[in-house]
Amino acid sequence: MDYGKFKYESAVKARESRKNQTQTIVKEIKLRPKIDPHDYGTKRGHVERFLKAGDKVKVTIMFRGREQSRPELGFRLLQRLAVDVEELGFVEAQPKQDGRNMIMVIGPHKKKSETKSHTAAKPVPSPRPAGAAQPATVAQGVTDSAGAGGAEAGDSVPATDEAAVPETAS
Repeated sequence: MDYGKFKYESAVKARESRKNQTQTIVKEIKLRPKIDPHDYGTKRGHVERFLKAGDKVKVTIMFRGREQSRPELGFRLLQRLAVDVEELGFVEAQPKQDGRNMIMVIGPHKKKSETKSHTAAKPVPSPRPAGAAQPATVAQGVTDSAGAGGAEAGDSVPATDEAAVPETAS
């Protein structure tokens, strides 16, 4: 038996098995109990983005000072977040007080490999129909070369530079 061939084949098998595996990534979002509604919306958007990408999210509520005597505020906030993102993920670990922090873990409904294959299978639509003719960019002063004003062929950037156009005084 050829040892080199055996070593090569085992390396190929190991490479193939690693190709089908995905790394589990846990992203973390930190909140405070007295968070502003707009800030809450922003943080919720981050959680939704992480779950759509197939990552787990660890949500941490940080309590300071007198907030530590009101853990129910943090619990309610975590429950509200879980309800807001329930179509994208589920609660893996229920809210749990850990010293000054309360922690909850939300996992995605779809695994990372499913999300990647789902987005990769979707074709990117063209901005114009296949039979449409290319616009005449030479008449506007833009050529197909990349050196003409930084515009490339197919860009819908006007040929005039805003800095070169004098402003009119009103």
